[in-house]
Amino acid sequence: MSRTKSIKTATDSAERAADRKAWWSRYRAGLKYAFHVISHPFDGFWDLAHENKGSLAAANTFLVLFLMTRVLKLLCTNFQFISAPVQHINVLEEAGSLLVPFLVLCLANWAMTTLFDGKGRFKDIYIAMCFALVPYILIQLPMILVSNMLAFDEASFYSVLLAISVIWSVFLAFVGLMEVHDYSPAKTFIFLIATVVGACVILFLVLTFFSLLSDAIGYFVTFYREIVYRLY
Repeated sequence: MSRTKSIKTATDSAERAADRKAWWSRYRAGLKYAFHVISHPFDGFWDLAHENKGSLAAANTFLVLFLMTRVLKLLCTNFQFISAPVQHINVLEEAGSLLVPFLVLCLANWAMTTLFDGKGRFKDIYIAMCFALVPYILIQLPMILVSNMLAFDEASFYSVLLAISVIWSVFLAFVGLMEVHDYSPAKTFIFLIATVVGACVILFLVLTFFSLLSDAIGYFVTFYREIVYRLY
């Protein structure tokens, strides 16, 4: 009985080790595949959505790097190129100010698929949007260091590279959603407008809910204090 249990334990350990190895292999492949996506977006995003070439872990990594890039940009960029009150910057607030809209846009995009007959799942949309952030990371992260080596007269070079990173990422997001949902360019453009409107509606409803919740909590707290004051 003890020997059978030992064999089963060894087998389970071997299976877990194999699963971990497979996970790491898929994770590394997902990171490497990002370079194919940004250089061949149409084929890359199609395979990303329909052939499962990417991975959720790789997508999460790109999102975290995107948030880190934004925060480091505010904290470490040469003061000649950016004016940010470093002493008053809250890292969590800055990261959240990008993370929440990003997730809301993904949610709104997924919600709008019912109206536009989109084929993408929320996971597919999220992964595509995260992979679209790669040019922003690859260009803007090194430019934080480069900004401390440039003179103010070279600001045009700095600004052009930053603009390229943003335009490239926006283009990739457009192509990614087009391939994920199997839309034409015109339908994708209309779909993106509807997505932005949907995201605004979601944010409005969430803010309204928390505002009403705050008022309700304040009312009950005041009511409780009034009762306690009258009784004691």
